[in-house]
Amino acid sequence: RERERERTQPPETQPGCTSTNNSSNNKTPPMWQCTLCVAGAGALLYALYRWLIPALVRYNGPLALLWHDGVVERGLDLLTRSTRPQRLLAHVQKHATLRDPTSVITTIDHFCRHREWAMNVGDEKGAILDSVVLEANPGTVLELGTYCGYSAVRIARLLAPGTRMFTLEFNPASAKIARQVIAWAGLEDKVTLLEGASGELIPQMKEKFGVDKFDLVFLDHWKDRYLPDTHLLEDCGLLRIGSVLLADNVICPGTPDYLQYVRSSPRYDSRYFKSHLEYTLAEDGLEKSVFQG
Repeated sequence: RERERERTQPPETQPGCTSTNNSSNNKTPPMWQCTLCVAGAGALLYALYRWLIPALVRYNGPLALLWHDGVVERGLDLLTRSTRPQRLLAHVQKHATLRDPTSVITTIDHFCRHREWAMNVGDEKGAILDSVVLEANPGTVLELGTYCGYSAVRIARLLAPGTRMFTLEFNPASAKIARQVIAWAGLEDKVTLLEGASGELIPQMKEKFGVDKFDLVFLDHWKDRYLPDTHLLEDCGLLRIGSVLLADNVICPGTPDYLQYVRSSPRYDSRYFKSHLEYTLAEDGLEKSVFQG
């Protein structure tokens, strides 16, 4: 009977021997290894999003626009259930000094360089815009394309008392944000924001808003509207000899038909100011065209 018991009992593993049925071969990786892998993958994705891809696209305008507008903006909109203009406004209200235009401008520039890119004229081209405004010393100004109000604030802070400035925005959601940004800068009394299509509002400027001529026009809206709206300004008699048209983004995304017109027409004396696409190192620039009559 003792021998039968010995035959039915499994043999003991001898010291130094390894069982072929060792269950440790089938064990899952420890939890710390899984956590480390997930953290590593997350860090890699964040580095790609935050530094590597932006560094790669900053020299190429079309790729920069595709990345920032086509990928990042849509992704953040889904994740945060908000829009880029809303996020920009929240940043301004949190960090900019109330009723201080310079503080609003620098706060937006910081947001666009370090938090989330946005298609304002930006700080580099903004310096060119400032110099044109100061040189022109306009009595009436028209901006086509308000977006979040950055360039409206940039222009309005330099205007002499009594200067009339109109800014036109087609998108009601952007117009709502821009009004709040302009008010935060303390310039709501200097800037009249009109909602609607430029092709419909420009013909109303004389009769409805009492404008005779515009001394300065800043074009920064839909690029395919630059040339039609320039013709509209001419046809409506809203330009005088010496009126300045300043057009942004003439290289990226680009306005070839507009450039061809103002550079070849005897009605304009045109000059290109080379710069970079806002908050990148991709080439872009401003075209300054002085109306000759």
